[in-house]
Amino acid sequence: MLSPRIDPVAISLGPLQLHWYGLMYLVGFVVGWLLGRWRARRPGSGWTPADVDDLLTCVMLGVIVGGRLGYALFYDLGSFLKDPLEIFRIWHGGMSFHGGLLGAVAAFCWFAHSRKRSFLQVSDFVAPLVPQALFFGRLGNFINGELWGKVSDVPWAMVFPGAGPWPRHPSQLYEALLEGLVLFVALWVYSSKPRKPGAVSGFFALGYGIARFLVEFVRVPDAHLGYLAFGWLTMGQLLCLPLMAAGLWLMLRPVRPAKR
Repeated sequence: MLSPRIDPVAISLGPLQLHWYGLMYLVGFVVGWLLGRWRARRPGSGWTPADVDDLLTCVMLGVIVGGRLGYALFYDLGSFLKDPLEIFRIWHGGMSFHGGLLGAVAAFCWFAHSRKRSFLQVSDFVAPLVPQALFFGRLGNFINGELWGKVSDVPWAMVFPGAGPWPRHPSQLYEALLEGLVLFVALWVYSSKPRKPGAVSGFFALGYGIARFLVEFVRVPDAHLGYLAFGWLTMGQLLCLPLMAAGLWLMLRPVRPAKR
């Protein structure tokens, strides 16, 4: 099965080009913004739609800057040192989820401090809005024909341009399904009931870490990195280990009763 041949440029107006990769990120942010405003309007949420507007601006900046810097640091530092301007060419692809998460955490810290909220209040509110954005981001990877999987004979294996003549796992779609749709539904249901501070954030961290760790087994690691430990662990899997540990700790940690 051949992967769909989709032009990475969605709209071209003279020298101005809008790439599908960037458009998918934009759609993810817009859907997250709409869901956040809906959650803010629910009785007793403690949030207002204006809060969501301000928070989204901070998070967008944190995710884009953190994701790009994280990719340069974790996956391709040599190339970025040779051409530092490449860090601004987001349409070429190359965004690290773990770097974007660190950027979002920095945005949460600033927003929480500026609004006199706790960090976990902010992260618990935002966590259920993230998986749908991951879904659209992985669709962007699929359209770009990047981050393909290992050679496979499963009926749905695809031949990707630039990946040789062999059919491969469409690992981008696996991640869109697990990190996106499945985690979104599970997290939305889990967060619909009152939880202790940090539990929703922990559920997201643990759920994403497990999904990403599993898909990495059928995804081809970056050629310049390969396998980093034991002959099978990738950079993505290594970065997921502390994320899963943090998520599990947030879900299981005891919470002291508030002092009167």
